Amino acid sequence: MLTPLRRPLPSPKQEYQEFLLERIEEYKNTVSREELLRIGDEAVRELEANAQDQYLLTEVLLLEHVDRLIARRLRLPSFQRWKQKHRALRDAQRQPTHWGLDAEHPVVSWTPRLEPGDLALVIGASALPAALLIAAHDVAVLLLDQELAAVEGAESRAVTEQLATRFESLVVHFGSWLPDVLPALVVIDPGALASARAKDRRSFLADLQARTRPGGVHIILSGPRGEAVIPLALKGLQGEYDGWQLQRHRRGKGGGFTALKPRQADTRANVSE
Repeated sequence: MLTPLRRPLPSPKQEYQEFLLERIEEYKNTVSREELLRIGDEAVRELEANAQDQYLLTEVLLLEHVDRLIARRLRLPSFQRWKQKHRALRDAQRQPTHWGLDAEHPVVSWTPRLEPGDLALVIGASALPAALLIAAHDVAVLLLDQELAAVEGAESRAVTEQLATRFESLVVHFGSWLPDVLPALVVIDPGALASARAKDRRSFLADLQARTRPGGVHIILSGPRGEAVIPLALKGLQGEYDGWQLQRHRRGKGGGFTALKPRQADTRANVSE
């Protein structure tokens, strides 16, 4: 059974409601309890003034009206205004420069080839810019990292960029477990695997490869300035992709290499410069 990430992507209306809820919850987390109680009292007065004995004042109605009062205070946009701004934001987010990525970064050329319903798996929070670029193209993204702080930071950035409905992240000990998914695209930051034991790293990569759908792609990034992350030399990682079609990235174009999973088991590896 596949992860819930394969569920249909939300409609604009659903995204708008998510946006409102996020902003309202952010506000609640920044004000004192006394201020929230004052807003609650205001909500009670307004509801009682407008009720005219037509309905019973319940906790649900009160909470909903508190949210409406907060939305009014924050001057949150109407759906139509939000939709216009959201479209402009999404167009900007689909440009690699929005995330500080070079136009020739390997993820840039592969992302438009993904289809609705595809899942991208990103290994390592350092690859968050690539993950969010993919999410901006209406593709579900799951990011895995071993550090809780890194995962929480990634989730916070996704919320800020209004991409939380397309982005999820998990803390995973590499080599011990993988969620039950079938990714079409996997992006790997080798630095995220550097601390894992060689045995766990091989097991993790083998599991990733087995779960990747036929014809799927692994993009293995490199370190800063096109240099491989030590001790994970790119040549050593390439050896883990026996039977896959490999293409090395040029230095200055993101570094690393791309591995294409064969659609048939007997496809031979083909390494090109």
